Amino acid sequence: MNNGRFPISLHILTLLASAEGELLSSDYIAGSININPVLVRKEISNLRNHGLIESKEGKNGGATLSKPAEKIRLSEVYHAVQQASLLGNSKNKPNPDCPVGKQINQHLDQLYQEIEGALLHKLEKMSLADFLRQFA
Repeated sequence: MNNGRFPISLHILTLLASAEGELLSSDYIAGSININPVLVRKEISNLRNHGLIESKEGKNGGATLSKPAEKIRLSEVYHAVQQASLLGNSKNKPNPDCPVGKQINQHLDQLYQEIEGALLHKLEKMSLADFLRQFA
């Protein structure tokens, strides 16, 4: 994940898990992450669209988890924010007459798939509740 969406989303979810059902405002969450509340609301919307949180708008609104933290896998968070390959994609078109250039992208794609598979395997094993326990 070569952007900040995964750590922001995991921060949001960890705060919500620690709130044990209490609605947290985007302003409160933004204060914890130290980012603009607009960015928090954008991620809340995305996480809601992926079924990870519920939110209520208005003066007494806020967000909460849509299911117990034990049932949220970190791999779900990864998939909710994934936009591109973990290590990026080569925009370069190597020389097809070069013995390395004609094969490099194929071998990089295979390497990237293996690395992402290992990451997803690790994230699938850890729940949001497991992650939250580290803060005790």
